[in-house]
Amino acid sequence: MKNGSIINISDLVKRFPVGGGEFTALNGINLSFEKGEFSGIVGPSGSGKTTLLNILGSLDTPTEGNTEVLGTTSAEMTPKLAASLRKKHIGFIFQTYNLMPVYTVYENVEFPLLLLKIPASDRKKAVLDALEWVGLSDMVRSKPPQLSGGESQRVAIARAMVKTPALVLADEPTANLDAANSHHILRTMEKLNKELKTTFIFATHDDKVVRYLTRIIRLEDGKVVSDEHIQS
Repeated sequence: MKNGSIINISDLVKRFPVGGGEFTALNGINLSFEKGEFSGIVGPSGSGKTTLLNILGSLDTPTEGNTEVLGTTSAEMTPKLAASLRKKHIGFIFQTYNLMPVYTVYENVEFPLLLLKIPASDRKKAVLDALEWVGLSDMVRSKPPQLSGGESQRVAIARAMVKTPALVLADEPTANLDAANSHHILRTMEKLNKELKTTFIFATHDDKVVRYLTRIIRLEDGKVVSDEHIQS
């Protein structure tokens, strides 16, 4: 990777078929991200930010151009390799939490480690550490229907962080939360970013999120219109 960056995006174009034609969601994106950034892709609905996040997370592929994420380029990204990259190195946080309602908080957070076949004793320590990071150590036996929105999102953060991934992608993580809970989870993610040096990239149009970012990349109509580094 060039210049020590963990993500490089070159001339990225993404088109989707619409009716008899095509819709260009991303149009000539060139970006790179360094390890430990706390960055946001900011723009209105339809600007392309979620599409870009999905490509970075190997959930989708470019139509043209190339991405390199954690040493793997989109040109060599087979479905098997993409699944392995997500499983081992990328954490996802979604606005809808995506928790499994029949499982406890502990079991929801443990799930990524089961996929990695981590030994039971190591899983237990990692899960309890992750729940302590997000302030939910006393709720290990609770189930998602018993949780508030803020608590559910903190479980989702713990699940994303339990394998200490190199990269966390957060798509509108505060969309369903009130201001107090939004600031709580943003401070939690900010703390994890600083302590664990995990790279966080948000897709958001929430001003509350923007205030925490150290880099703001603005998209409009699938193009980067500004890229600002914020002095902390």
